[in-house]
Amino acid sequence: MAEEIIKLKNADIYQQESLVLKDVNLTIPKGEFLFITGKVGSGKTSLLKVLYHELPLVNGEGVILGYDLTQIKMKEVPFLRRRLGIVFQDFQLLSDRNVQENFEFVLKATGWRQDRAIQERIDEVLKLVEMPDAGPKMPHRLSGGEQQRIGIARAMLNNPQIILADEPTGNLDPETSQKLMVLLREINREGVTIVMATHDYEMIRLFPARRMVCEHGALRELHPPAEPLNFDMLLADE
Repeated sequence: MAEEIIKLKNADIYQQESLVLKDVNLTIPKGEFLFITGKVGSGKTSLLKVLYHELPLVNGEGVILGYDLTQIKMKEVPFLRRRLGIVFQDFQLLSDRNVQENFEFVLKATGWRQDRAIQERIDEVLKLVEMPDAGPKMPHRLSGGEQQRIGIARAMLNNPQIILADEPTGNLDPETSQKLMVLLREINREGVTIVMATHDYEMIRLFPARRMVCEHGALRELHPPAEPLNFDMLLADE
């Protein structure tokens, strides 16, 4: 049985003073791809924020990568986040720096010191997302799909064990969204656990996986997904 790397038990998820999800029970084993769905405002983003400790876990139990979310100290949070990759809907790239400088900022902020090692890692993640020449480019010169690929590359810089993706296809057209999903599934096949909050039901149909839904203030599991499309066929279309 796969190792459990995320576990919430009887957890209440708050956004400021408002209770958005009550009595959440969630177990995610290593290597899983999980969709979290639900309407806008249903608690998907708040749930992810609890996992990377942007929001505190006030009631219940929660553990991610061995860190107790009810007991974690502020000085420990950066160490947790180094083991996570976070992908945002609005990309959140630093607009006054090119891609290379965006990545250097992240690596140096997380303890990388040797210029050669930094450059090698940047080259690796840009190659991973099939944008090897993007380093000198400014974010505003990239399309939405390219910016999101750069966002995924940034999330991969520290070889995370988990990627938390919050509506990563929300600002993208269907064709670009599908290419992005192929990339995420390839990363997942390499052993990275991915938790993706989305209401992009076409992508859920094309790339079935276990699915939880936030609704009526609760998180519940939906029926097992249908058989996925031929993944190799999708890759062949690239």
